[in-house]
Amino acid sequence: MELIAVAVNHHTAPIEIRESLFLQEDEIRNFIRELQNELAKESCVISTCNRTEIYCVPKNNSITYKEIQKFLLEKKKVENISESNFRNYFSCGAANHLFHIAAGIDSLVIGDQQILGQVKDAFTIANEENAVGTYLQKVFQSALKVGKRVKTETELFEGPSSISAAAVQLAGKIFSDLKKKKVLVIGAGETSRLTLQNLQQKNVKEITITNRTQSRAEALAKEFNAKVISFLDFKDCLHEYDIIISATSSPEPLVKKSDILKVMSLRKNQPLCILDIAIPRDFEPSIREIDNVFYSDIDALQSIVNQNLEKRQSQIPRIKKIIMEELIELFSWYNSLQISPVLKSLREQFEQIRQQEFEFFKNKFAPEQQENLELLTKRIINKLLHNPTIYLRKTADTIDTQGDLNLRINIIKEMFNLIDKNNHD
Repeated sequence: MELIAVAVNHHTAPIEIRESLFLQEDEIRNFIRELQNELAKESCVISTCNRTEIYCVPKNNSITYKEIQKFLLEKKKVENISESNFRNYFSCGAANHLFHIAAGIDSLVIGDQQILGQVKDAFTIANEENAVGTYLQKVFQSALKVGKRVKTETELFEGPSSISAAAVQLAGKIFSDLKKKKVLVIGAGETSRLTLQNLQQKNVKEITITNRTQSRAEALAKEFNAKVISFLDFKDCLHEYDIIISATSSPEPLVKKSDILKVMSLRKNQPLCILDIAIPRDFEPSIREIDNVFYSDIDALQSIVNQNLEKRQSQIPRIKKIIMEELIELFSWYNSLQISPVLKSLREQFEQIRQQEFEFFKNKFAPEQQENLELLTKRIINKLLHNPTIYLRKTADTIDTQGDLNLRINIIKEMFNLIDKNNHD
């Protein structure tokens, strides 16, 4: 299969390099158009915070992964990137790599639930740019099938895979309907961002952010459609919230037990969930002693995450079996593309000989016998071709290597002096 994948991802490059090669949607569209003009018959680009990967069928055999790498670096105006920052995949290896991505086991965190949607979006964009042909259509459809099978046939995506996800999940166990609860997020760093993403996925609407640097809180609030309160005043408002999630870098606790006692009095002892995912902790641990206060810190949440990651790891053998099954199906399909023109040529040759011989002999038979004679000769041809047809189709399903397949095809071609007008090699 004439498939090349050029990848820069979290396995090969630090975040600075990944950021420099990241492509926004409009950049992806322009990139694909130019790639199609210069180097590729088919192409698709996946670009996320953790990877930029180009899948393409080159215009001819002289185009290699090096031209694709160079094309990407030139378009992004990036220099001084080592060859070691790239990983290149070919044919079966490229499909296998894509299948691992779609399955969620090549992500920074095993079981990333966003990646399948990102693969689907990349495929949609490539289709809209008319950059998807026979090969990529099948390869990406197979990859999406892998992702769907992993979701339905394994437990990879069950349970939280990060501290922030564990925090939101725990809040959901304390309050049955998070959508109706008011949430305060203290801090505006990456952990808070991930927390907000998880809250958004749960359709939580009433979210407020506070941070020592107000501008950072405002930027996050704009991104997630949240409110902002002053860091100087947030303690006076704690009683208004059902869930408080804190992730600052404060060297000392921000909230003491005495503060929460006042909060619970103002709340008339209604349940309060406090999830302290800061190091050092933002809340005095003794607040867990207060009635109707559900307090959990990073150690307790990390324990939940670790247990779940172990469970996810246990799913990998089953996932790899799914990947292998779909790879076998993909390459059986590809092999059938190789074989179909040979079968077509073989049948055309036999039919041509049949017609020639029929025309030569038909006048030796009465007109009323000629129809039966033609039917007879057609049946003979079909029976003669039956075993070669079965053999070649079975070969497509069972052959181990492309070289073996080509060898068998060439034997048939030479044996019958066939000219393959639709060569897919």
